[in-house]
Amino acid sequence: MLSSLSITEAHEQLKKKQISSRELVQSCIDRIESIDKSLNAVIFRNFERALAEAKKIDDQGVSDHPLSGIPYLAKDIFCEAGIPTSACSNILRTKDYKPPFDSTTTARLKAAGAMSIGKTNTDEFTMGASTETSCYGPTRNPWDITRVAGGSSGGSAAGVAADECLFALGTDTGGSIRQPAGFCNVTGLRTTYGRTSRYGVMSMASSLDTIGPIAKNIEDLAIILQTIAGKDPLDGTTGDIPVPDYRASLKKDMKGMRVGIPKEYFIEGMNAEVEEAVRSAAKVFQNLGATLHDISLPHTKYATPCYYVLCPSEVSSNMARYDGIRFGHQIENPKDLLDHYIRVRSEGFGSEVKRRIMIGTYALSAGYYDAYYRQAQRVRTLILQDCTEAFQKVDVIIAPVSPTPAFKVGAHEGDPVAMYLEDIFLDPQVMAGIPALSLPGGFSRPQAGVPALPIGLQIMGAQWGEEIVLHAGYAYEQATEWHKKKPRL
Repeated sequence: MLSSLSITEAHEQLKKKQISSRELVQSCIDRIESIDKSLNAVIFRNFERALAEAKKIDDQGVSDHPLSGIPYLAKDIFCEAGIPTSACSNILRTKDYKPPFDSTTTARLKAAGAMSIGKTNTDEFTMGASTETSCYGPTRNPWDITRVAGGSSGGSAAGVAADECLFALGTDTGGSIRQPAGFCNVTGLRTTYGRTSRYGVMSMASSLDTIGPIAKNIEDLAIILQTIAGKDPLDGTTGDIPVPDYRASLKKDMKGMRVGIPKEYFIEGMNAEVEEAVRSAAKVFQNLGATLHDISLPHTKYATPCYYVLCPSEVSSNMARYDGIRFGHQIENPKDLLDHYIRVRSEGFGSEVKRRIMIGTYALSAGYYDAYYRQAQRVRTLILQDCTEAFQKVDVIIAPVSPTPAFKVGAHEGDPVAMYLEDIFLDPQVMAGIPALSLPGGFSRPQAGVPALPIGLQIMGAQWGEEIVLHAGYAYEQATEWHKKKPRL
């Protein structure tokens, strides 16, 4: 099955003309059509255009770029000219919104010769930790379809894990690349804030959102990041920082690398098998020549409360544009302007979006701004200082991705606080703006009625430190076999 190839493997076969780009795209299409009904990972299919683009590449001859002729899936918040983009929300779905422009990320991939074959499911406007708030229904985990794929990039992670594409695009605001990657046994990278452009990607929280890839292995991540990273004149938050050759640095020696193990990430109530997997990973790094160091990140426990003040505050602002006048769902015969706004947003938004808008509006309101929003920004600074000090002592930090493997669909229904706590190991990196990698780190033991489930390992680095994070991840990946395991579908 050609869709099971990695980017590197497919590129070699394309260069040698052992396969064509059209055959590669068709293999992904066939895979989606045969299994996606049980996963619900792909919510829009762009097959005809992708096949036409693949034929052009085949006719022209595949270029030397490793992404030339490679099919991928994009999370349903990436704008592509003429392609329906709904953020999995009825407020745009009912309007059949088709952007007139491409996001910077998809434009850069297109220039390299990669082809988008469809849009993946996501929590509505990326608000969630399980891809259950989507207006298209939940995405299910390829390892056990009774469980979530994670969120909000659950569709992208499930699509990569199930070989429906060779890679996918996701976004990470509060762990939305790393958690689904961990749940689905694939690799995903949250980049340093400002490393990749947010232009043309629908915003949830503008000071927290980052763009990143989900792929089958670390080398593929390096290839994708090399293509999409860098300064963008259309996004003033991108840093004017040189982009290293990520792929070239993967195979450096690990000897002497300092690996930090933060005590705050091993908490009461954490699944014992998750802790065992991370401790075992530390031993792998030690055997590779790294040195282990116990460290403390004392403000870690405040990261999730801080996140759930700052994120909804920005949501409150960013969702204001979806009013049925500028963008979004429209209604008939409103009584007046107030009735128009109430009906548009009540009918168009789901419960989680409404909840965050209300929380954020409250936190920003007169009399509460200083008590909540301003205080959260101060705590955010303290978390950044923790990380800055830690990375003076160590090169990377390892930790779990999630305190448990993937949970059942509906397990947190009616309990949003329990769902928010799924991000407990994923929010500190957001507050600090640092890069963090999720990669396969083991499996839980199968039990009666419960199959073995993936466990994700998280590797963090200092700001702009994607190069060393990928290097550490590659060394671990080469020393283990977890990333080679595939779900049976």
